[in-house]
Amino acid sequence: MGVRRFFSKAYKSYKQAADDAFNRKNLFYTNVLLSIGISTTGDFLEQSYELYTKDSETYDYGRTVQMGVSGLSAGIICHNWYRILDRVIVGRSLQMVVKKLLLDQFICSPLIILSFFATVAIFEENPMENFTDEVKDKFWTLYKAEWVVWPPAQIFNFYFVPTRYRVLYDNAISLGYDIYTSHIKHEGTKEKIQ
Repeated sequence: MGVRRFFSKAYKSYKQAADDAFNRKNLFYTNVLLSIGISTTGDFLEQSYELYTKDSETYDYGRTVQMGVSGLSAGIICHNWYRILDRVIVGRSLQMVVKKLLLDQFICSPLIILSFFATVAIFEENPMENFTDEVKDKFWTLYKAEWVVWPPAQIFNFYFVPTRYRVLYDNAISLGYDIYTSHIKHEGTKEKIQ
């Protein structure tokens, strides 16, 4: 009986915390913190892999902070984007899901990628020059990857996931993409330093 009561109490506590985190009052903060956490985790995993494969000799904590800050901007954009999208295109029919998907891919995806490069460039030596160079050199690589990852994920998201859980779902899918983004962003930086 004691074990059953323990798990019942733990479940109730977890459910209350989740309800509080995803209620209208706290949803913005929850979404932003999730995005920061996933972007930071993605970079941590990418750098851990680079250390393991000897592509890097030291862990760059500043880089992880930059990626976390990029998650801040992505979280703000995604939180507002999903709310606006659901107000503009109401419903879950196949036609509505396809409209949301196309708007997401043609408007939000490029915006997120540009915001990523802009946010990270702020921390670099020549922000404007670095931003334009990164966009020119790496934007299309990331955008093409977006077309592989996100359409199937977003069909599920727009059809099944309630609006308040969309950024959570997005972040669950995004971990792998964030690892890739960190890799693409920092690819070649070791050669430039040496």
